[in-house]
Order: sequence, then C-alpha cells, then structure tokens
Amino acid sequence: MVLVGAIVQEKANFMAVALVARVNSKPPLFAVALGPHHTKRGIEENKQFSISIPDAELIEKTDYCGIVSGKKTDKSTLFKVFFGELDQAPLIEECPVCMSCSLFETVKLESNTLYIGEPKEVFTEEKYMTDGALDIKKVNPFTLTMPDNTYWSLGENIGKAWHIGKSGAAAAGT
Repeated sequence: MVLVGAIVQEKANFMAVALVARVNSKPPLFAVALGPHHTKRGIEENKQFSISIPDAELIEKTDYCGIVSGKKTDKSTLFKVFFGELDQAPLIEECPVCMSCSLFETVKLESNTLYIGEPKEVFTEEKYMTDGALDIKKVNPFTLTMPDNTYWSLGENIGKAWHIGKSGAAAAGT
C-alpha cells in the first residue's frame, strides 16, 4: 500500500493505492494505476506526483484516504506535508519512505490509467536503514489483497532473489 499525492486545486491530496510497482530499472520508473479519482486531476495538470510508503501504524489514515474522495473531503491537513524540489508532489513526513516523481508517461487502460513516474528525490531517515540500505522490516509496510480486501503486514524473509534457485533443484523439478 502506498499513498499517492498530488496538488489538486492548490491543496495537497492523498489517495490510498494498492496497484503500484517498479516498472523499469534504468531509468528507475514506478507506476500507479488509478481509476477515476480526484487525484488524477492534479497529476495530469501538474505532471508531478508523490509516492509515500506508510508503515502499519498509519493503516487507519491510509484506509481513510481510500474511503473518502478529495473532491468532497479536504485531506491536506491529515498528515504533516513537505515538499522537495518538485513543488506539486506533496510528501508525507510520517511515512518511512517518500518519493517525488515527475510524470514520465500516461497509459490509458480500460478501467484505470497507469501513471508512470520517474523519482526525482527519495526521502527516508537513518532509522529505516541497516548497513546503508533500506531495511524493509524497519519500514514495516503493509499490503492489500483482493478480492478479500484485507490488509496484511510483512511476513518473514524466505530466501534471496536470484540466488535461492541456483542449486538447480528448482530448474530440475526436484
């Protein structure tokens, strides 16, 4: 789960988004899929948005951002907002990780629009790091599964990507 932020009608607006992914490595690009929501207006007008990763302690506020529309409810004071170099990408101080993104590409899909953003700045604090790298356990993110609409906290480390399969057992089917 992330909170996507944009300036809409001169106010910071945030919406809860589960459809988010890294979609390219060089340049790094992230995509968020949004339906017909108020936040889209700010992204399309300003060509900027933010992706903030809330920790499990922010689950209630995150869920609230998915329940109420910024069109009817002012969510600009729900969090402590700050800005980096992109003045139309509001960031959330309480979130362990925040990225300000410039709009790279927009892809219209049948029911959603895919907004692909290029991070211009990434914000975190030392307390979320271990040995100079982001520590997912310290960030304490949560996810949403569908169609059961249930939030889940982070589980245990079950193996190292691009390493665990080197034994050949997986490739051999044994």
